[in-house]
Amino acid sequence: MANPVVHWEFWSKDPAAAEFYAEVFGWNIRHIPEMNYRMVHTESEDGIDGGIMQPDEGPWPAQLAFYISVDDIAEYQDRITAAGGTLVVEEQEVPGMGWFSLFADPEGRVLGIWKEAPRDEEE
Repeated sequence: MANPVVHWEFWSKDPAAAEFYAEVFGWNIRHIPEMNYRMVHTESEDGIDGGIMQPDEGPWPAQLAFYISVDDIAEYQDRITAAGGTLVVEEQEVPGMGWFSLFADPEGRVLGIWKEAPRDEEE
C-alpha cells in the first residue's frame, strides 16, 4: 500500500483567521462548530485539502502538521515507536470520517497518521 499525504492542518490560536486564506486564495472554508474545526477545501484537484483548528490538549509543538494515509493505525503506531518516534496523541476517532494518531519523529516533528472510514456503498 502506498502511504500518501492526505490532509494538512494549521494549528492556530485564532481559527477564525482562516478567512484570510479564503480571501487570498479562494479556498472554501466550512466551520464545524461541534469540533471547533474549519474544514478547508482548496477547490483544486491537483492538491490536498486540510483544516484549521485550535488545539485544546497535548503538546502541540508545531503550527502545521500533515497526515499520512495508513491502513492500520495500531500497526503504524508500533512501527513509529520501533523506529524511534514517540506517540503524541493516541488513536482517536473522527465520527463518520476515520481515525488518527499524532506522533513525533526522532527529530521532534509532529505528524499524523490517518485511516479513512469505509465509504458507504450507496454514496
